[in-house]
This record gives sequence, C-alpha cells and structure tokens, in this order.
Amino acid sequence: MNTGLEIREAHFPGRAPIDAYGNGGFRFADMSHRGSLFCLPSGIHSWEPKQPPLLTLGDLEIILEQASDIEILLVGTGMDLRRIPEDVKALLREHRISSDPMSTGAAVRTYNVLLAEDRAVAAALIAVE
Repeated sequence: MNTGLEIREAHFPGRAPIDAYGNGGFRFADMSHRGSLFCLPSGIHSWEPKQPPLLTLGDLEIILEQASDIEILLVGTGMDLRRIPEDVKALLREHRISSDPMSTGAAVRTYNVLLAEDRAVAAALIAVE
C-alpha cells in the first residue's frame, strides 16, 4: 500500500563547490536546494538554523563528528555579519576547528577557493533571499 510521499533529510554525498546562492537557497552539483546548508567532508547536508538564524550548540553534532577532517569552519550568517556565540566558538576550538563568521556570499566564495585548494574546510551557510 502506498503511504504517500516520504520526506528524508537532504544530503549530497560528496564535496562540491557552490555554483550560486540566493532566492532562499543554493545551487551545486547540477542541483538546487531551498534552505540553509552544511558543507562538510561527508557531503552537503540540509540545515535548519534556529531563530534568529544562527549557528548554535545544538547544530554542532554533525560538525563535531567530522572534526578530525575540518580545520576551518566558515559560517555564512546571511546578509549581515553576526558574531558566533562564545559557547559555540569555545566548543569548536576544543576540537581544533577555527571558525570564521562572514556574510553568506563571502562564505560561499571563500569556501569555493579553499575547496579548490583541497583544504580541510567546512561551511555552515544560512540561505539568503
């Protein structure tokens, strides 16, 4: 019996540059995604930041699981620059991850450059309109 549409967490199982951003989402690997993203060594994952949209301790589980493969976490904070909360920064530092907040556009551009250089980079990108 058909139970209807099955909704699963969006996950692209690979590393890919971000081709475009805006209109509430991103384009990468010949696909589009509406909403925010984590770009991690295990792939690109959908992410729903808390209100106001910001990286919180509750978001860090998937990042910390991959901490051994991440040196730099770029945090795209939307259109405006926002500080990363001190508790989040401290936990990332404990796992030897440097965190750098910037606008989402700057984070996308920096992520693409560091990815092309094969650096141990990850990104938390808040979608912008």
